[in-house]
Amino acid sequence: MAQIALKVNGRSHTLDVDPSTPLLYVLSDDLEQHGPKFGCGLGQCGACTVISNGRAIRSCITPVGTIGGADITTLDGLGTPETPHPLQKALIDEQAAQCGFCLSGVIMTAKAYLDQNPKATEPQIRQALSGVLCRCFTHTRMLRAINRYAQQGRTA
Repeated sequence: MAQIALKVNGRSHTLDVDPSTPLLYVLSDDLEQHGPKFGCGLGQCGACTVISNGRAIRSCITPVGTIGGADITTLDGLGTPETPHPLQKALIDEQAAQCGFCLSGVIMTAKAYLDQNPKATEPQIRQALSGVLCRCFTHTRMLRAINRYAQQGRTA
């Protein structure tokens, strides 16, 4: 066990955990974050995606000990039901969610990518999202929402 310091959604935490524990388990079990989901456990589906220091990472394969001190944002930290983040609002407006399992991966991957590439084209956005698996096939609506967000200009 070791003391690991994390800043999650703007709040600082110091946790006594095994450094090899996947970040996903620390976020969900210890910090009660509901956004990142366990999907494949292999970093292949994207359901566990969070943003760490501006980059989208797969929290199911990231040992918490490798990112001590990182600034982490989960889906829970983007917006609220009353005031959704503009990207979340675009997905709501396009009715882009069905089962919702992949949404954390889609939203967090898209946000991190567009923050780093504000002039991204639709093919570039598609490529950035290609590693996030969706089981209910709402990709068309999700891409429409992400493109709407990209064209309207992003905040936060």
